[in-house]
Order: sequence, then structure tokens, then C-alpha cells
Amino acid sequence: MEELVTNQEKSSQAEIKPVVPSSPNRIRLAVSLFYFGQGIAFASWASRIPDLKHALNLSDGALGSILLALPLGQLVTMPISGQLVTKYGSKRILTITAPLYVIALSNLGLASAPWHLAVFLFLFGVIGNMCNIAVNTQGSEAEKLFGRPIMTSFHGAWSIAGFTGALVGLLMVNLHVLPYHHFWIIVVLIWINVLLNHKHLVPGKGAPNQRKTKLFTMPEGILLQLGIIGFCSMATEGAMFDWSGVYFKDIVKAPSSLVILGYASFMVMMATGRFVGDKIIAKMGRKRTIQISGLIISTGMFLSVFFPFLVTATIGFMLVGIGVSSIVPTVYSVAGKNGKVAPGIAIAIVSSVSYFGFLMGPPLIGYISQLSSLRYSYAVIGCFGLLVSFLVTKISAVD
Repeated sequence: MEELVTNQEKSSQAEIKPVVPSSPNRIRLAVSLFYFGQGIAFASWASRIPDLKHALNLSDGALGSILLALPLGQLVTMPISGQLVTKYGSKRILTITAPLYVIALSNLGLASAPWHLAVFLFLFGVIGNMCNIAVNTQGSEAEKLFGRPIMTSFHGAWSIAGFTGALVGLLMVNLHVLPYHHFWIIVVLIWINVLLNHKHLVPGKGAPNQRKTKLFTMPEGILLQLGIIGFCSMATEGAMFDWSGVYFKDIVKAPSSLVILGYASFMVMMATGRFVGDKIIAKMGRKRTIQISGLIISTGMFLSVFFPFLVTATIGFMLVGIGVSSIVPTVYSVAGKNGKVAPGIAIAIVSSVSYFGFLMGPPLIGYISQLSSLRYSYAVIGCFGLLVSFLVTKISAVD
């Protein structure tokens, strides 16, 4: 993989750097804050899933079915997100979709019937996909300005936001604040962020010398391969985001005040791993880092499955957080530097495959749990870490 990335970095250096109105450090701050905004919005939803599940009287299987609305929304937008970002620029698309994303979040708090939640999750997925492609394209463009890896730090900002969102969610639960009111606090914060920082984003339009790509076409081989690795990693992330609270409540039997502990410990370690990830990659190489990360994911997941106690499950979730921390930022970074496809479209391809795992993982857990137990569901997800290590070893294009 080092050889591939080196060639791609040389290619990217030959490109003309975009003219930007702000200093690189100011741009980096602005992009980081947009990552933070998306992270806290999604974490706010994740932190209130147990409450919405209880309010709507949903079984594990019913919740799993409703959660399918998210990947459906993502699939609908998959063919056009990259095209929109490439045509209009990631800055413009992100400035439009970031405020809409939190409006879609607030709608989730209005659900009074299962079908309401499904419809609102579909819209949340549609807007979230566009927002995700735009912000990751911004991350790739900002990384080019620095000439060194900084993508994991952007995802670290997203992870910090996830931890912050978990703490805010815990506070809202303890204060008995309704999810709808909780979500509107997030809406106000994100709108302020957009107003203050959108002008400092990179213009982010695709390079004119790159070939056009049809809406429906087979992706470049390396992009598809990177997407599959991302799929396994993000399926694990999805399991932790949507089901960690339920796992600690139903399987670990944690006290109500500590149900959020599993999610919070996962987020803290994922954020920590992302802020040190660039240095680790520089020292060990991308391929070795991904191999070890996959093994750490499986170790942590299996620890929480075989020893479902408060201390061991918390340690297991921490290991999972470390394991997933660098995988997705690495595959996005490599995709954005490819020399054949515009960054927005390349990241859309990899992100779409990856996020399909992120969004399909939670429903899969719900179905397996309905048939057997939530512990068996997490055991299945634990096998994805082993698959990550296997895949990156066997993909000849990244040797």
C-alpha cells in the first residue's frame, strides 16, 4: 500500500493547488468544526435510541427493521452525491446540507409511531450521505494544502464530537429533556457553526483534467477494494453507535447511570487513536496499521461477548474504538489522492460502500438478536475485524 500511496501523492503534488481565501490552519479548523458538527448530530441520535425504542415500544427486530430506512436513504443518494460535489464544489454542497442535516435530526424527535421514525430516518440518511461526501472531500482537499497526512485528525474531530454528543445525551436523559428539545439544541449549535466557518472552507471543485464519470458505472478496482475494507470497519462502528447502549443495558446489566459507559469508552478511544493515527501510519505503514487494527477490533469485540461484565465489556469496547480509529480515514485519504477519478466521486464510491456497512450493521444485529441473542450479534460483528486483516493482506493492488 505504501507504494500505491507514494505514487498517488506524487500525482496529487503535480495538481494545481486550489486558490483559497484563508490560511491553511484556518481552513483546517473550519473543516474540523464541520466534521465535529456531523459527529455531534449523529451521536445525539445514537444517544437517544434506547429512549425512542422504549417510547415506541419496539422489539429488537422491529428496531432493526426501522433502522433499514437509513441505508435505504443512503442508497438513493449514492449515485448522485459525488456528482453534485464534483459539479458544484464540496464547499457549496456542505454549506447547504449541514444545516439541513440537523433539521432532519430534529424530525426524529417528532416520531410518534414506528412508520414516522422510518420516514424520518430515511430523510436523515439522504441528507447525511450528501453531507458526508462533501465533508470528506473537504478533508481530502485540505490535506493537499498541507502536503502530509492529516485526514485522521479530521475524523478525530468527528469522534470527539461523538463523545461530546454521548455526554450531552446522558445529561439530557438525566434532566428528562425530550429528544425533540434535545435535538433542537444541536440544531442551533450547528447553524451557528455553519454561519461562522463556511467561508473558510476550500472551494473543492473537481480538477478539470480528470475524466467524467457516469452516474452508474463500475468503480475503479482499487476504490472498490478500499470500500470493502471500509465496509467491515464501519459495520463495526455502526454496531457500536446504535446498539452499545442496548448491549450495556440488556446484556451487561449496567446500572441506568452507566448504560452510556460502553458508547463513551468506545468514542474516547476512537478519538484518541485518530489523533495519533497519522504518526502511527508514518512509522508502521498503512498496510501494517490496518492489519493490526483488524485484529484489535476482533479482540475487543470477543472480549465483550465472552465476558459480558461491566469492566471487561468496557475494556473490550475501548479496544474496538482503537481498532476502528485509523481504517476509514486511511481508505478515504488514499481514495481522494487517486489520479483517475475526481476526488468527490472517488470518495463517494469508497464512502458509499463503507457507509453501507455502517448502516446495514445495526439492522443485521437486530435480526440476529431477535433470532438468538445480542451477544451472538456482536460475535458476528467481531469476525469483521478478522476479515479486515485478511482483506488488506490479500489485495495485491496495495502490496
